[in-house]
Order: sequence, then structure tokens, then C-alpha cells
Amino acid sequence: MSCPIDRESLEKLKQFLTFVKAQPALLNLPQLGFFKSFIESFGGKVPEAKMQPEFKADSAPDLKDSDEAFESDAESELELDMDGCVEPDKLSDDQKMGDPSIEEVSEENSDKADSLRQEAMAQLGEGNLEKAIELFTEAIELNPNSAVLFVKRGQTYLKLTKPNACIKDCSRALELNPDSAASYKFRGRAYRLLGEWELAAKDLRQACVIDMDEQTDEWLKEVTPNAKKIEEHLLKKERKKKDKEERERLERIRKAREAHAKASAPGEPSEAGGAPPSWAGGVPGMENFFKLMQDPEVSALVQDPEVFQAFQDILKNPANQSKYESNPKFVALKKIIETKFGGGLFGAAPPQPQGDDLD
Repeated sequence: MSCPIDRESLEKLKQFLTFVKAQPALLNLPQLGFFKSFIESFGGKVPEAKMQPEFKADSAPDLKDSDEAFESDAESELELDMDGCVEPDKLSDDQKMGDPSIEEVSEENSDKADSLRQEAMAQLGEGNLEKAIELFTEAIELNPNSAVLFVKRGQTYLKLTKPNACIKDCSRALELNPDSAASYKFRGRAYRLLGEWELAAKDLRQACVIDMDEQTDEWLKEVTPNAKKIEEHLLKKERKKKDKEERERLERIRKAREAHAKASAPGEPSEAGGAPPSWAGGVPGMENFFKLMQDPEVSALVQDPEVFQAFQDILKNPANQSKYESNPKFVALKKIIETKFGGGLFGAAPPQPQGDDLD
């Protein structure tokens, strides 16, 4: 007995069965009800596979609520030790930064600035912090290109518990000398006082790389537990974001498949009434549509919400194609489909009325 089905049809049937085997939940679609009944008529049972929940407009708030719940839960899990943190200080106009346009400092001004620096260091050693700040500022006015002056004044601001002022001075010192271990050290400590644990750890690590000392190492060990908690928290959020994006991508593909299956079902009229017009093209069989959606270029474009909306709209009614002809994203998708699938889902747009046709 010879097989009544030609080889090409058998290949298509094999493709269809392979796809359904990988996604058995598809057999629950109304369009495939006939095949499900066929399996059950032989005593078979279609397994209940988990499907992505159908996304409806009125279910959007639930998704948002779910995301907000995750953010809330994630934040509640992030318990940081804030002991030792201080209120941020306000920057003052008295924190003069010198004239940055001065490229070369005269020898006379350089000597005066050095003399003031030594006097300021003496005042710093005696605990006269405000006087030391004044002297460092005078020196900076004379020599604004000295990284040492900025970092020493930044250190003094740190002793006055003014972390923002310290950060400003140390950042300027690093602009002048990117290899200043002291600048990283004191700026890292200032970030720690503000509770900026990641920034503190980053600066203190860099200070240890350049020139580690016992105090820097101690400060780094102090901030590491909180910094590590924050880093792990951010990684968790990033994984959650990627998982959500992947679920949304799969949902868009599923909806596109269902929309096409509905639009191309035999005897089912399009939204505009009647069968789709000949100029609209069409995929000759569900298995070809599955191939199309598995194409990486098509899949990548359909992930774009704007393209997916146009794609779904045209599947429901091919006449809607004309609404998207000026959209470059849609044009790119159409070109790929026409090139790879010989017309694919989209054919030429219907002729527009011209001249006397408008009367």
C-alpha cells in the first residue's frame, strides 16, 4: 500500500509534530483542537504544559504591582550597618579652588605656597584645623596646580567631618595627579561617612593598589561588608530585569503566533470582512510561520514593542499594512520577510486611489 501523502507534505507534517512536541501547550489552542481530538481518539492524552499567561490590558497593573513588590522585598533584604555615618555637609564658597587657567606658576608664588603649606601642616599637627584650612587655601590661590595642597586640605576637611568638602578637594587632586594614593584614601573615607559604600570601597581599593598602608587597609575592611551586600543586591536586580525581559519577549512571540493562527484559520474572515486580499501575501501553512518566528533577525525585530504592535495588527487585518509603510522598523522587518520567505506575511500594499478614483 503506497502512502497517499506526497513527500513535501510529509516533511511539513514532521516539522509540525516536532514543533508541537517541543511546545505541547499549543494543542490547547482552538485552531489545533482537531489534532488534540485525533490524539485522544486513539486513547492518547495531551499533557498539560505550562503556558505563559495571556497578557491583557487590564492585567498590566498586576505586573506592575508584582515588580514593585519585588523591589520592596529586595530593598527590605538589604540591611546595611549605617553606624558612623554623618549628615552631608553643604559646600561653602570659602572653599576656593584657585584659578584653573593658570598653567605655569612663577617660582616666587611656588615658594610662597610651599611656605604656607608647611605652616598649615604645623597648625594641622597642633589641632588648629580652621587655621590650617585658611593657610592651605592661601597656598592654593598661589599655586592651583599642586595636587598635594588639595589633598592636604581635603584631609583637614575630613577631620572637621565635612566629607563633601573633602571629596571636592580630593577629586581635584586626582585631576592633577591620577596616581595619588592619599587622594583615593581620604575620598574613600569621606564616601564611607556619607554611607556611599560602593564608592568608598572602590576608592580605598585603588588606594591600596597604588600604595597600601595599615589605615587604608583597615578602612577598606570596614566598608567591604556593606559594599558586597549592595553589589549582590544590584546583581539580583539585574537578573530579575533580564528574566522579565525574556518573559516579555516570549509572550510577544506567543501572541504573534496566536494572532497569525487566528487570522489564517480557514473560513475565518478578516476584521475588514471577507478573506485577506491577494496583495497581502500570507504564509502558506502554520509550520512556515513557526520557521519565520524562529529566524533570529525576525525574532530580534519583533521584540521591539512598536514592531510587535504593527506585526500583530497586520496579522489580524493585512489591509492595515499601509499604516506602517513609513515606519523604518516595520520596513526593515518587511524586507527581511520578503527576502527570506518570498513574500512572507507581507505583500505589496494595496493600490491607493488616484486621480479620478477620488471622485
